[in-house]
Amino acid sequence: MIHYEQFTLDNGLKVLVHEDFSTPMAAVNIVYNVGSRDEDEQRTGFAHLFEHLMFGGSKHIPVYDEPVQSVGGENNAFTSPDITNYYLTLPAENVETAFWLESDRMLSLSFDPNVLEVQRKVVIEEFKQRYLNQPYGDLWLKLRPLAYTTHPYRWATIGKDIEHIERATLDDVKDFFFKYYRPNNAVLVVAGAVTVAQVRQLADKWFAPIPAGEPYVRNVPQEPTQTTPRKLETSAAVPLNSLIKTYHIPARYGTDFHEADLISDILGRGKSSRLYQALLKNIPLFNSITASVIPSLDPGLLIIKGNLNPGVTMEAADEAIENLLQDFVENGTTAEELEKVKNQAEASLAFSQVELLNRAMNLAYAANAGNAEWVNEDEEKIRVIQPDDIQRVARQVLRPENCSTLYYHALVNEQ
Repeated sequence: MIHYEQFTLDNGLKVLVHEDFSTPMAAVNIVYNVGSRDEDEQRTGFAHLFEHLMFGGSKHIPVYDEPVQSVGGENNAFTSPDITNYYLTLPAENVETAFWLESDRMLSLSFDPNVLEVQRKVVIEEFKQRYLNQPYGDLWLKLRPLAYTTHPYRWATIGKDIEHIERATLDDVKDFFFKYYRPNNAVLVVAGAVTVAQVRQLADKWFAPIPAGEPYVRNVPQEPTQTTPRKLETSAAVPLNSLIKTYHIPARYGTDFHEADLISDILGRGKSSRLYQALLKNIPLFNSITASVIPSLDPGLLIIKGNLNPGVTMEAADEAIENLLQDFVENGTTAEELEKVKNQAEASLAFSQVELLNRAMNLAYAANAGNAEWVNEDEEKIRVIQPDDIQRVARQVLRPENCSTLYYHALVNEQ
């Protein structure tokens, strides 16, 4: 259970405070309600570019990292299809440094053309290294547009085409910033050895003067129900043939998400999972095989991914997975099997709340999604799930017509 208090500034900034005096540290987390799903299809990669630009100097502070390090702090950020998240930890006695830094970044970037050019090159190089020049790196560049035909989840966070970043102008950057990086489109969480009164005073001092932006009303085209199976084959110089199957699942805070998550655990979490036992240990079709979910704010995906052993055909491996899934849909799970994955899920939840920063992040995610209290509801939602719930959701999710399959052939292994 994460205890917190919350208030909202006149400019719309939501502020949440989680008091914890067990250590002399503080965590400051800001979620901006913008991710790659908010981008124009012809201008993708901007949310990720901004993750970099926000460290390139703000209106009154030319260098972000140095003040953080000088007070014993650490910081980082990440971008997802749904959000952009900035976070730092530092001694609580220096927490005002975080307010000073983050408020200046929210007020305005420096919009230095040199910074744009430097970060543009960094992002382009990242695109090449992570997506083009390593084995299976382009997997998601191919899988997302296969699984999604309409929703902006169909392109990767780094962008659909690196040319979009290459063509970005300073005016494009300014427009993006003042549309999304406004206090009324953000959530600030402060956790640690701080009081609510202290945070309120600092928020009023540093963030209240920042003007609100135009309210952002998201109008994202939703993905229609998939009615026919999809398949794509590709090839590259990778070590092993890889088979990937995706299934649409409910949104992270939607009904039946936790059932879908537990289904992925039963199928492919660890060496006792069904896929591992049946298709790697008992019949060695795969060199590795897992199942997991992508927990998105709009409906996400359940992923089954396996690398095949040499000599095994894609068709044989695919048929083996399909047979296992069909058996699961028809016969469901056992009370013992379900209890095991529920215990694992609850343990993961408990572990995620050990670190102060994780608590701050989880609180920020829930608040940004619409209700901070959702952060405290996962455990109970998992606890009440029964075998019948698992089978009901398995029948909905693991339908052949809800599946997109990617055959990723290894050129060096082709027979």
